[in-house]
Amino acid sequence: MQKHKALAALLFPVLAGSLLIAAAQQHPSSPAQQEKMPVGTIGPMSTIRPAPSGYRYRNGEVLHYTTDWRLWNAGTATLRLDQAGSEEKVSATADSIGFAALLYTVQDRLQAYFNPRTFCSSRIDKHSEEGLHKRDTHIVFDYARHKAVLDERNLRDNETKHTENDIPGCVSDVLSGIFYLGSLPLTVGSTYHFPINDGGKTVDVSAHVEAREDVKTGAGTFHTVRVQPSAPAGVLKNRGKVWIWYTDDSAHLPVQMRARLFWGTLTFQLSRVDRQ
Repeated sequence: MQKHKALAALLFPVLAGSLLIAAAQQHPSSPAQQEKMPVGTIGPMSTIRPAPSGYRYRNGEVLHYTTDWRLWNAGTATLRLDQAGSEEKVSATADSIGFAALLYTVQDRLQAYFNPRTFCSSRIDKHSEEGLHKRDTHIVFDYARHKAVLDERNLRDNETKHTENDIPGCVSDVLSGIFYLGSLPLTVGSTYHFPINDGGKTVDVSAHVEAREDVKTGAGTFHTVRVQPSAPAGVLKNRGKVWIWYTDDSAHLPVQMRARLFWGTLTFQLSRVDRQ
């Protein structure tokens, strides 16, 4: 059962969390400096850059993914970006299917909002159904007080939870960071850093751009750059290795992600792209 819970926990967070792990500075702190940083500490090189001048958001575009675990098609996921007043809104879904759904059901719906000029996240709304667990979660990033404010309700017993955690002057989240990454150069050989927060402790994440590769998916064959993310806490800590492939062009679409874990390999692939 623990393995099945891990599969469910990774179905969306690995896609929408690991795809995020990217870029802010061309010159990271040294490994020795990183090892000295306690969890929740943001390194001096970790920051979020404003959107480049003239940057165009791909509003109305829906990315569809399939998820394979061992020999089974384990699930599907979508990502969509839209303008919402003065903000940008990321909408996402994740669903387990087939044999994986029999083991552990996942039906998650998430929305995240961020400032299109600064890329600073403003809030996240989640409706998660994972096995017997059903929750609504609302997270607000209060930059005036430097706090991430989380309010959560358990829909089975109506129990509520309220927590506040410190944040720096600007953070990304597990959805908005995907599009933050798309605004940055992914230079082969470089390591990038920025802070993300999902209502708990802020994590200083990094990604090393390893190489260029051609990747074949259900949506076609793409020229890509391969990125390996890491983080001192959260879904990436002590779970194996993760790689993400982004198109090697100005769009930087995430077309494939692979997590090699102790209980097997989970692979996400882009199946199609819709315009709505």
